[in-house]
Amino acid sequence: MTQPVLETERLVLRPWGSDDLATVYDIYSRWEVARYLGRTPTVLTEPLQAEATLARWAAIPGPLHGVWAIVPKGSATAVGSALMKLLPFSDGGTPSADTEIGWHLHPDAWGNGYATEAAGGLLEHAWRSGLDEVFAVTYPENVASQAVCRRLGMTHLGPTDRYYDITCELFRVTRPALTAR
Repeated sequence: MTQPVLETERLVLRPWGSDDLATVYDIYSRWEVARYLGRTPTVLTEPLQAEATLARWAAIPGPLHGVWAIVPKGSATAVGSALMKLLPFSDGGTPSADTEIGWHLHPDAWGNGYATEAAGGLLEHAWRSGLDEVFAVTYPENVASQAVCRRLGMTHLGPTDRYYDITCELFRVTRPALTAR
C-alpha cells in the first residue's frame, strides 16, 4: 500500500513518481545534500541511479512509512524529500521498531521552513496512524537538521551508535497528550 498524499499550509507531500527522475537526480547528486546521508555518504553520479533510488523508496511499506516528495503548492516540481521509516540497527541494518523521520532538501529550498513544515505534516500523519513516538538521527555536525528537530519539539537524547553503524545525535518526540474538552 502506498503512502497517502498529505497537505500542509504551503506544501503537498506526495509519493515520488517516474516523472520525478530528473528532480531526484538533481537533489541527490549534490554533495551538500548527500554528505549527511547514511554511514558512507555518496552522491548520485549518473541519472540512471535515480531509478534505483525511486525503486528503493517504493519498497518501503506504506501507508505509514515511506518517502514523500515535498512540493510547494502551486508548483509541479519537488524541492526535497520527507521520510518516515523504521530505523536500521547497527548490526548491518536489521530494522528496529523505532520510526525515523527525516528530510532532504535541494539547497535552493533551504531557509524557507519547508523541512520543519513537511516534517510537522508527517508527524501529524504518525499521530493519526497511532504512533506514540518518532525519532530523528543526525550527524553531530548537522546543526541545521538539529535545529529542525528542536523546532518540531523533539528532545535531544544525546549521541548514540544504536543505528546506521555510525555515531549520531538522537532526537525523540512523543504524541501530544489529548486535551480535555
